[in-house]
Amino acid sequence: MPLEPSRTVAELRELRELTGDAEGAQRVCWTDTWARARAWMREKLGELPVEVEIDEAGNQWATLRGGSERAVLIGGHIDSVPNGGWLDGALNVLAGLEVLRRLAGEGTPPVSVRLVDWADEEGARFGRSLLGSSACSGTMADQEHLRTLTDRDGIALPDALVEHGVELDRMLEAGRQLDSAAAYLELHIEQGPVLESLGLPLGAVLGTFGVERHRIVFRGQAAHAGSTPMEQRRDALAGAARLELELREIARRAGGGAVCTMGGVVTKPGIATSVVEEATCLLDQRHLDAGTLATMLGEARAASERFAVEEGLEVEWEPIWGIQPILFDETLFGFCDDAIREVVGASHRLSSGPLHDAAETARAGVPTVMMFAQSLRGLSHTKAEDTRPEHIELSVRALDRLADRAIAWVAGGGGRSST
Repeated sequence: MPLEPSRTVAELRELRELTGDAEGAQRVCWTDTWARARAWMREKLGELPVEVEIDEAGNQWATLRGGSERAVLIGGHIDSVPNGGWLDGALNVLAGLEVLRRLAGEGTPPVSVRLVDWADEEGARFGRSLLGSSACSGTMADQEHLRTLTDRDGIALPDALVEHGVELDRMLEAGRQLDSAAAYLELHIEQGPVLESLGLPLGAVLGTFGVERHRIVFRGQAAHAGSTPMEQRRDALAGAARLELELREIARRAGGGAVCTMGGVVTKPGIATSVVEEATCLLDQRHLDAGTLATMLGEARAASERFAVEEGLEVEWEPIWGIQPILFDETLFGFCDDAIREVVGASHRLSSGPLHDAAETARAGVPTVMMFAQSLRGLSHTKAEDTRPEHIELSVRALDRLADRAIAWVAGGGGRSST
């Protein structure tokens, strides 16, 4: 069966009609709509000579057996955020489906090729991203914490998992799926404005940013808003506000695409007639260089302590989550860059600020690379998310050429040895 990139565009639109509404995509993991998308995908796979299974972590695999058990993996995720875009995640899976079709039509490949739809990449319902891929990679070290997670309706994560045939205590058994993995490829929309600003459809991804995520609490003194002079206030929000402004300067000094975000501030008592006694902030810092990321974190801590002293406050930091920067495999990166240049004539090397399942396969020691397709206006996680159909088709062609290079490399002894 010849490669038909236009079919990928049509199937993405079909999926959008099946699992979206006027507000956007609704394929939140561990929901009926997500399960409907999964079933739809299995129908597509049923037309091919592949073996389909769902592992202990809920990841869905389709395996085209080759002359060797060593495998090239093509991965993505079909789950979305609420009111999400039609391409985030789904492009990866459906482009991989089209590559599988082409390979199956040509007979038995020299190595096995596996398409994986990772479970709960987004973490939209329970707040834990990369759930299925972290179970597979063996980095899921927070199972006790996972037991405590609930959604907005008070449903516990373990209970939601059971409804979809997954037991939390067995999720790490999914690691066997990577035993034969020699290489991992992932296509994704950029979710940012860089490629569009350069007028390029596709780019090769160097790696994913490291992340430092913390909760910061400034504590002052509640006091009457009408009777407390300005110079005698211990306003906790003043510390948070000054830190927010300083974070922008920290990112500018760091350079290299550094980003710092204060993603939320909750104040107490939170009424108009009281000075703020407590301000709880959520901080997210990202960079591709581990040393620079550590410097950024140190500067943020020092700034918060300085502002606390100057405003007469106390400040407390609590780590929420973090991951080191991930650099992708140099050989696969070269294949990716070459494939893009063959298809569109020019490529661009860029990093990924958002995290992806590819970070987990790389952490597991599987040679990994990502390819980005241009995002219009840099928008994602919104119904306004979009990519030109012709760029989607180009991304399918480039992924197909990347897959051929990776298959030949693994067949020749490249990639990770089987464990």
